Amino acid sequence: MRAARTVLISGASVAGPALALQLKRHGFAPTVVERAPELRAGGYKVDIRGTAIEVCRRLGLLDAVRAHSTDMAGGSYVDDTGRTIGELPADIFGGRVEGDDEVMRGDLARILYERTRDEVEYVFGDSIASLDDDGDGVDVVFASGARRRFDLVVGADGMHSNTRRLVFGDERRFKRHLGAYISIYTAPNHLGLTRWETYHALPGKLVCVYSSAGESSAKNLFVFRSPEELAYHHRDVAAQKRLLGEAFAGDGWEIPRLLGHAADADDFYFDSISLIEMDRWSRGRVVLLGDAAHCASPASGQGTGLALTGAYVLAGELAAAGGDHRRAFAEYERVMRPGVELNQRMAEGFVKEMVVDTRWKIALRMFMVRTLPRTPWKNLIAKKIRDDIQKAANAIPLKEYEAHEAYGSHEPYGVRGAYGAREAHATGRASA
Repeated sequence: MRAARTVLISGASVAGPALALQLKRHGFAPTVVERAPELRAGGYKVDIRGTAIEVCRRLGLLDAVRAHSTDMAGGSYVDDTGRTIGELPADIFGGRVEGDDEVMRGDLARILYERTRDEVEYVFGDSIASLDDDGDGVDVVFASGARRRFDLVVGADGMHSNTRRLVFGDERRFKRHLGAYISIYTAPNHLGLTRWETYHALPGKLVCVYSSAGESSAKNLFVFRSPEELAYHHRDVAAQKRLLGEAFAGDGWEIPRLLGHAADADDFYFDSISLIEMDRWSRGRVVLLGDAAHCASPASGQGTGLALTGAYVLAGELAAAGGDHRRAFAEYERVMRPGVELNQRMAEGFVKEMVVDTRWKIALRMFMVRTLPRTPWKNLIAKKIRDDIQKAANAIPLKEYEAHEAYGSHEPYGVRGAYGAREAHATGRASA
């Protein structure tokens, strides 16, 4: 069996570029294809904790990540009139320990892209249309009509992975709805927040507005319960905005104004809070990474950490196996799966805590928020929260993988086809 060297990665968010960075260091030739015409901005703030912090350190990203820290000071809950009910400092609100960090997803994606774009072929505005794995390689036909052959293909294209659909089948076989939906988008900071989160709780719903360090705008975040899955296509933004408006129609506080900002938001995000659960993450020469393989949902707070860690482990195992994908994929899954499953179980519990169903439960939560900072046992409660989160954040052991040029320094495979990697990057046109 010929050792793998050329790797097509579908998805240019976090997992894909992180994998490309590490693969390049190990002497592989990665190509990243992204359906969007350019790097995606937007998204919510994401936690980087435990093992993911060490991955960032080993990848040489930690200083850049910390330079983009959200540096949140704390958060508060308000009632229907906007009156503050209670406040908590950021360390209790986020359950973080010293060394953990939080960044905007868009900032992290940009850091990874800027670290890789000069050495990795990026193809924007295209996607995989079909895959043919003949055992010795994978023939790929792209939506643009271009055809190329790669040694391996990695689906790092999120919960609604096109790669997973092509190789493993319909998403409904693997997706488990956890009974809630989440939406977020950038909006004017009309509340004048600075490094602060403001929450408003309703039965079965939660609204949050926050603005992080250095941001003049704010993020409007909505979560609502829905035991049944809603009918819409995950790329139908107009339908998603309509569903969000219907879910919060008639609610008070600042909600009508916040919803009004959705119309002009160019980074609008709306999706179910769901898990992706699969018996295996690879088939032949195709493997899944991050949310495509094992989405733990935003409720876990660990999706980004799992993506970074998975990218590091997958690239390292491919290098350690000398490009033997069968051995590498098996070891990648053996290392990752226990930690992934722990985080998914944690998400199932957390989603129930994100929104509560009745006004008396909301009143009880507000009482706790109001009194916790003054109680003598606040540190014990905070420690219990942190310990649970840190157990999940450190659940995946890291090996040391030596960076090396196992296959020498080469141009990305196939770039002499339609046009070269540098032209593809510069123009954003599809070379794949």
